[in-house]
Amino acid sequence: MRWRWCRSVWADQRGSVSAELVIAVPVLLLLLMLIAQFALWAHASHIAQAAASQALSATRVRGGTATEGDETAREVLAQLGQGPLRNAHAVVIRGPEQSTAEVSGDAVSVLGFLVLPVRARAVGPTEHFVAPPAGAG
Repeated sequence: MRWRWCRSVWADQRGSVSAELVIAVPVLLLLLMLIAQFALWAHASHIAQAAASQALSATRVRGGTATEGDETAREVLAQLGQGPLRNAHAVVIRGPEQSTAEVSGDAVSVLGFLVLPVRARAVGPTEHFVAPPAGAG
């Protein structure tokens, strides 16, 4: 008699769906939030790369300066970076042979405990005038 009662208790499935939902729903919601966080990080990375590319273009041209590149980066970040890119700043260097523009910041956080850094860098040769060799056409 006692074994029958124990078997009936263990075989009873009432409430098992509720218990499964209590475990599964928070896990699924966390997964959805992580997907949204990754999408925002990717968008912020694209914005940083666009700002770095535009800053490099303004810096490396003949007659360009690092200050012009920095201003261009700030303009692009002001237009595009107000949403997903936070605490963005640019560092632009113009050298005699190579120019570099680097934009860094943080992606906006969907999950309060997860802050993802964003960094983009663009490097290219500095344009300068080269005189043709003497006697060339």
